[in-house]
Amino acid sequence: MFIGHFAVAFASKKVAPKASLGTLVIAAAFLDVLWPVLVLLGIERFRIVPGYTAINPFDFVYYPWSHSLLMTGVWALLFAIVYQTVGGDRAGAVWVGIAVASHWVLDCVTHRPDLPFYPGGGERLGLGLWQSIPATFAVEGLMFAAGIAIYMRATSSKDRIGTIAWWAMIALLLVLYIPGPWAPPPPSENAVAVMGIVALAIFGPWAYWIDRHRVSAS
Repeated sequence: MFIGHFAVAFASKKVAPKASLGTLVIAAAFLDVLWPVLVLLGIERFRIVPGYTAINPFDFVYYPWSHSLLMTGVWALLFAIVYQTVGGDRAGAVWVGIAVASHWVLDCVTHRPDLPFYPGGGERLGLGLWQSIPATFAVEGLMFAAGIAIYMRATSSKDRIGTIAWWAMIALLLVLYIPGPWAPPPPSENAVAVMGIVALAIFGPWAYWIDRHRVSAS
């Protein structure tokens, strides 16, 4: 998923009001923060295979350290511990950890059977939603709309920046997401990894900036 992970981050603001939206975005996308780094280091691998799925051409060959079920649990626990240690928000730490874990669940729905249960395991899981463009757009679109609605009910803008920056991010996410299935294949695997890092380097700080200009509606 792509915008589905952002939907989780947006909706989490209601149950974790003390957590910054930036923290929630990074948590929900955390496995995809690790994955491109491990790809560039040669630890994990994927291939670009045009037509591999209807949504994107990525064949995830080997990524147990970022995307196995076991390691997802480890990363979720570590992220929650670090968040609580730094911020002292115990309730928020639980939801931040859940946001990290949600990534595997959503990827399991969308991916072909390529998600391992643990490093070294041979079993793979994936329900293959990405095989259908209409189904993928329907599921992610509904999630995204729900996440936006929940976030808007949970927060209110302090000033114009809180409104403009928020809707600008929503617009950019949609501009990047909608043409995806019809875009030409990326030039290389490393280019995909670099762009993944750049995207999180943009959207993470952007979400922190938004959060500084919005307050909890309660």
